[in-house]
Amino acid sequence: MKVYHPEQIRNVVLVGHQGSGKTSLAESMLFVGNKTRRLGTVTEGSTVSDYQPSEKERQMSIFSSLLHVEWKDHKINIIDTPGYPDFVGEVVAAIRVTDTAIFVMNAQEGVEVGTELAWSAAAENEKPLMFVINQIDRPQADVDSLITQMRDRFGSGITVVQFPTAAPNVLIDVLVMKQITFKPGSQDAPIYSEIPEEYQDRAEELHNSLVEDIAVSDEELMEKYLETERLSEEEMRAGLRDAMLERSLFPVFCTNATTNVGVARLMSFIDNVVPSPLDAPAIPVSDGDPIRSEEHGSPVVFVYRTMAEHHVGDYSFFRVCRGIIESGVDLENAQSGVMERLGQLYVLNGRDRETVSRLIAGDLGALVKLRETQTNHTLRKKGDRLVVAPIPFPEPRYREAIRAKTEGEEDKLAQGLHQITSEDPSLVVLHEPHLSQITLGGQGAMHLKVAQFRLKSKVNVEVEYIQPRVAYRETVTVEARDSYRHKKQTGGAGQFADISVLIEPLDGEFQKRPDINVRNVAQSTTPWGSTIEFIDAIVGGVIDMRRFFGAIQKGVLEGMQRGPVAGYPVGDVRFVIFDGGMHSVDSNENAFRTAARMVFRESFRKAKPVILEPIHDVEVKVPDAYTGDVMGDLNGRRAMIKGMESEGNLQKILVQVPEAELYQYSTRVRSMTQGRGIHSARFSHYQAMPRNVQEQVVAAAAKDDQ
Repeated sequence: MKVYHPEQIRNVVLVGHQGSGKTSLAESMLFVGNKTRRLGTVTEGSTVSDYQPSEKERQMSIFSSLLHVEWKDHKINIIDTPGYPDFVGEVVAAIRVTDTAIFVMNAQEGVEVGTELAWSAAAENEKPLMFVINQIDRPQADVDSLITQMRDRFGSGITVVQFPTAAPNVLIDVLVMKQITFKPGSQDAPIYSEIPEEYQDRAEELHNSLVEDIAVSDEELMEKYLETERLSEEEMRAGLRDAMLERSLFPVFCTNATTNVGVARLMSFIDNVVPSPLDAPAIPVSDGDPIRSEEHGSPVVFVYRTMAEHHVGDYSFFRVCRGIIESGVDLENAQSGVMERLGQLYVLNGRDRETVSRLIAGDLGALVKLRETQTNHTLRKKGDRLVVAPIPFPEPRYREAIRAKTEGEEDKLAQGLHQITSEDPSLVVLHEPHLSQITLGGQGAMHLKVAQFRLKSKVNVEVEYIQPRVAYRETVTVEARDSYRHKKQTGGAGQFADISVLIEPLDGEFQKRPDINVRNVAQSTTPWGSTIEFIDAIVGGVIDMRRFFGAIQKGVLEGMQRGPVAGYPVGDVRFVIFDGGMHSVDSNENAFRTAARMVFRESFRKAKPVILEPIHDVEVKVPDAYTGDVMGDLNGRRAMIKGMESEGNLQKILVQVPEAELYQYSTRVRSMTQGRGIHSARFSHYQAMPRNVQEQVVAAAAKDDQ
């Protein structure tokens, strides 16, 4: 295959909600560009990009797919991404390594959740973008209404380039001011003709609006427009490219992807207007100034995705960020320091791969069998200090406890989890030994269901999901005092330790009491992340604290592992040792460790203990029509409403919700909103739970102990 230079490359990513037609559009682009000889369909499982068995079975994209097509001496790299919100990690990665995001909109459905998620990712990466309104031939399609909705949500930068006519295969293009007729299902070039009189007024209005939008974004163009009241087609293209780079304009095109209508014109726009890697936003690095995709300079390669392919091995999908790479070159992995020898370089169209002699800055490709390289790793010339900034993958929205169905397969499960999380960093594994569970977090139930399928196919381990335990804590609410004497005589040297203590909540500075003189303060952090403050207030040497303070701390920490209320770890308490006694012969570390553990439990019970529950900050985005239902459901989950904000036709609800009430919430919110609602949650703090809820938790814990 021909080697392309940065100015000849266009990198685009197709994003949007499930069912908008991204995969069909990608298929049509390959067909129009003569990369395929027939149009595959999602329903038949014959598309180039949805080639994985799980994708064919579900008739939906699950993984991003790298494609390419040669178009008029240019190479267009295309990444087709999933639209289902559970697989947003694939979208985030693809947006990061491409230069322009193409938002595919369903002409019948309007702005949907998948569009919102992709918009946020594109904004965070400051990517130019454009819109394609697809499925304009459907009975309920309403392009004008959708454009109004898009402007309400995404601003006045939405600028129309095309609008459909009464004929399903005919578009009016107001950039070139022509009517374009397409032969459905054909690779024939479209026919350009004059705009019929019935569409002339509207075309003139939209053309003038487009010219004004472009002129406003550039002072020189504005001056010419004010003088001549027109701009040439070339000036409009250049102005539109600059406005896209500034993210001030977002051009809108129309297509029927399944019949090729509008696709050839879209590809010409990508070819002539969409920014090349040289023009596109610079690539962020971890330390220093961003870099440009220039072919001069030492090579820098960024791996944005890894995937094990049956009969092939581990693919590493990458972007050449700078320089030129060739097969056989040795590059250093910036994260591990290991030298990697680059094997054969490939460009892909889904499953199909094609070897290339070299790839130049700005291009996308794949390698096989890199030893130590994973997603988010940088490959560079040895001695170079540059590291491409990692992709920030989304936090989990959904979590399940996971275990192998067959006893004894824990090692296989660990191996499988390591593999699938390396390939998909939006899957997160948490080992929680104090809860005796491993949890797998992802973006939703479908995400974890696919992970379950992948564990079976990769390492042949069948797993099951169960409701995860909540990491409750126990603490005290008032001050309490107690004493404990440990005395044991079994012949010979015995054991003796006498301790008097004060326990109280750790919610401020220690308030001195007349009978307590502080000598030493030590804070410890428990393995479960809580804090305990130890205060040595022993006077007169009744306990040799230089000798026994460490043993007392160990004993208390042992007692904290299982609190007296319901067996949950204890946190955020102050423990003051103010009196006691010891024996010159029988006192030893074991005795004081035992006494400390026992006095801790007894004093804890007297200090009005409570169970604390983790509270999460939750953001829920839903269409206006479903706000009431969602709010009612949140109230039933003991939510505390913090506020609401409008975002176009969506409402963003800000709440705090106990973690126990969030189990499978993503499934619930999608069910209530017909798949158009989504939430995110992040741990905020611990707080005491209501008494009636605590009684239920205590009863459940007692039942588990039986």
